[in-house]
Amino acid sequence: MTEEIIKVKDVSKVYGMDGVKVQALGSINLGIKNGEFTAIAGPSGSGKTTLLNLMSGLDIPTSGSVMLSGKLISDMKGSDLSDFRRDHIGFIFQSYNLIPVLSVRENIEYVMLLQGIGKDERRSRVGSILSEVGLAGMEKRKPGQLSGGQQQRVAVARAMVTNPDIILADEPTANLDSATGAGLLDMMRELNEKRGMTFVFSTHDAMIMERSKRLIILKDGHIEKDEQRG
Repeated sequence: MTEEIIKVKDVSKVYGMDGVKVQALGSINLGIKNGEFTAIAGPSGSGKTTLLNLMSGLDIPTSGSVMLSGKLISDMKGSDLSDFRRDHIGFIFQSYNLIPVLSVRENIEYVMLLQGIGKDERRSRVGSILSEVGLAGMEKRKPGQLSGGQQQRVAVARAMVTNPDIILADEPTANLDSATGAGLLDMMRELNEKRGMTFVFSTHDAMIMERSKRLIILKDGHIEKDEQRG
């Protein structure tokens, strides 16, 4: 039986503004297994980004619990939480979040540097992952010298190079044209199948939904549909 990397149990999230409470999520129960390629979709305001933020420990639930790799991250705080995220989660954002003054190599190496991984090992991993994402030979370029699609490939490489337990991607194709986005998604699906890496997307992009092996639809903070696909 495949192990569940993430377990979300009875999770609710309520935001309070000016004395008005808004429920973003209501009593969500969800498990993500190792090796899944899952899309969490739904209209704007459905709670998909909130759910991704709770899975990553970037936000904490109002009630319920979130476990990642057997650790209760919904109770973690401060450096314990940030260190755990650094070592177990890869992030891909729609705005790439690359550091403009650093080269492609330096951007990909950054988290490994924080982890204390030696120079030779860092260089070896960077070379290998750049080949996998189709950017071999671009190590010294700065983000500003790359297209949007190439920058997002660097972001994917950075997320994967530490071999995290899971990669969480929030609208990773939002700033890309459809052809570039399709190519990036096909690459991520190939890496998922080749390496067995676990991907979870928050999206409203039909291309991501079509390529997902599991599709979870949220509506008004609740799971409306959860289906396994090809």
